[in-house]
Amino acid sequence: MSETAMTAGASLQVDAPGMMTTLQDGGRQGQGHLGVPPSGALDTMSLALANALVGNAPDTGALEITLLGPTLVMKGGDCAVAVAGDAEVLHNDCRVAPFCSLWLREGDVLTVRRVASGARAYLAVAGGFVAAPFLGSVATLARAGIGGFAGRPLAAGDQLGLATPGGGEASVGRRGEQHLPQREKRAIRVVPGPQAGHFSRAKQARFFSAEWTISTLADRMGYRLTGPALASAGGHNIVSDALLTGSVQVPGDGQPIIAMNDRGTTGGYPKIATVIRADLARLGQMKPGDRLRFEAVDVAHAETLWRGRQEAFQAYLDRLTG
Repeated sequence: MSETAMTAGASLQVDAPGMMTTLQDGGRQGQGHLGVPPSGALDTMSLALANALVGNAPDTGALEITLLGPTLVMKGGDCAVAVAGDAEVLHNDCRVAPFCSLWLREGDVLTVRRVASGARAYLAVAGGFVAAPFLGSVATLARAGIGGFAGRPLAAGDQLGLATPGGGEASVGRRGEQHLPQREKRAIRVVPGPQAGHFSRAKQARFFSAEWTISTLADRMGYRLTGPALASAGGHNIVSDALLTGSVQVPGDGQPIIAMNDRGTTGGYPKIATVIRADLARLGQMKPGDRLRFEAVDVAHAETLWRGRQEAFQAYLDRLTG
């Protein structure tokens, strides 16, 4: 019996797990020196919004739903829940709007059928879920079997314990705007990578002029892109160095790979660029088949964009919860 199946008290029972549903929070930051990636929500803005709708802190652990969502049954109590993302949500077979907190009573069924646009939605419960932190975070890193619920995606029969049963009643009916990073149609902005100089000016220009497609080889570890091959004048094997979320590596076949939250902490391919932090949430909502272009910005502008985005988003959250 899994540890999630042994949870006592109020819980959400998993009748159907969805395609890839995991517990994620703000991430396991500052552990790269131990070889542990951050993991955490690929779209931190939607995570924060789902949590705000039920009165939680922005980084509280919530369910990250990928493309097809779970069916959950309320057991042993009541609780406020909310879903952020462009998803079809059913409460006892009645369609409800996302970005709105609602009250689940004993026996109620909540289904997130599918994510209509983008790749992910987030389901938060008031007070969060019962999960043991690993290195300060409950984020699931399935490849290592750590965090979340038994270190893996949800499975049918799991019982997801609620940390504060009956919590969040005051937030019920709270409604947010449809804040969807994926609706912003513009290039993904990047700063030069540490090995950008390994590529000729012509290859760097091709990187920015080409339209790239996210291949089917895309997951929480990395997005492999397809497009024109980028040859590195210095070869494609380098002494391994630090790999960041958003690092754009180019392996021997010349097809870039964007490192995502469950990435390794070092890599031995040249990195032509790094996605700026302000665009990571939008990138995290992309899925296989989506097309993208890159736009170059300098570090100072990237920092300005991040500060501006954070200030505007925090002001929005303050209005929502104020």
